[in-house]
Amino acid sequence: MSDEEHQFESKADAGASKTYPQQAGTIRKNGYIVIKNRPCKVVEVSTSKTGKHGHAKCHFVAIDIFNGKKLEDIVPSSHNCDVSQLFMAFLPIFTIFSGFVLFLLCGSNWLSNVSKLFFHLDCQIKDGFGEGKDLVVSVMAAMGEEQICALKDVGPK
Repeated sequence: MSDEEHQFESKADAGASKTYPQQAGTIRKNGYIVIKNRPCKVVEVSTSKTGKHGHAKCHFVAIDIFNGKKLEDIVPSSHNCDVSQLFMAFLPIFTIFSGFVLFLLCGSNWLSNVSKLFFHLDCQIKDGFGEGKDLVVSVMAAMGEEQICALKDVGPK
């Protein structure tokens, strides 16, 4: 063996996969699917009969969960589709700073922030926080993106 030391640089993360495979024929309405590398909620599924080429096809119509765009895909029902890992958390707002909503993560002293808001929540959060209300937001995360998707007033501070 040689006396040289080898240095390895790892560019991969050790985290879990952002998606998992699921057979297309088992995905139903109100389920989740990845279409064109975007996490989507399925709003319509139709299945065609087996044709002369041998595979029944599933036609998915879905809405991107972050930007609301409508996406469609057709996949053989026996093939696997990617389904996104979806995480939701309800977190109290700590403060609002430079367009970011900051909140304390439960059980830790770390602050986290989310800058993406559904446009109709932006004014509600700023107004409620300015009035001194105690607000809790629902944060949705999938495939490396996160977004505040709901707001709840739990009373005055």
